[in-house]
Amino acid sequence: MPVPINERLKNNEIEFNNVLMDRIFNQLRVSVPGIIQEFDPVTQTATVQVALREHVRQENLEYQWVPIPLLLDVPVQFPRGGGYVLTFPVKQGDECLVVFSDMCIDAWFSNGGVQNQIDKRRHDLSDAIAIPGLWSQPNKVEQYSTKHVELRNEKRTMFIRITDEEEDAIDIVAPAIRINGKNITNQTDYTNWINGGGQVDQ
Repeated sequence: MPVPINERLKNNEIEFNNVLMDRIFNQLRVSVPGIIQEFDPVTQTATVQVALREHVRQENLEYQWVPIPLLLDVPVQFPRGGGYVLTFPVKQGDECLVVFSDMCIDAWFSNGGVQNQIDKRRHDLSDAIAIPGLWSQPNKVEQYSTKHVELRNEKRTMFIRITDEEEDAIDIVAPAIRINGKNITNQTDYTNWINGGGQVDQ
């Protein structure tokens, strides 16, 4: 039995809409895990490889897994505010979360302040921002503390730990502890201990 013309047109319209949506979503970016390839400590920008491949339909209408090109000159975000900033060395192979700005960030990134958009692109690969700290299961943190706030190295051979236990408010564990300052005040109301495997330099 032949297919009525209205059914053919309906099917063609559905296929057209599917292709259109596929193209739109393949160009729309929100966030994705990434891997740092290179970090510039002067500009605090990175070259980032997106950690997921894109499933793209080729000209022959077949889908293939295609790597996304390297993201260049990506601003790297560190915790910062009130005149203070927490920095740490970013190295090749570090995993991160890459977010894509709603609008073109070129003018703002170059000049700061409030700027006009140079280009009216939306959620584009060119407007990526890298946030270090997201990690996959093979790189999960070992000996994760569920009781303390810690600033530590990944192997946890060195750490600063803050706890709500009265006798152990702050622990510092490191091979050597160096304290530099004009004035070091010791409150007589409290007992202060510095324990380390190495020497204490003042």
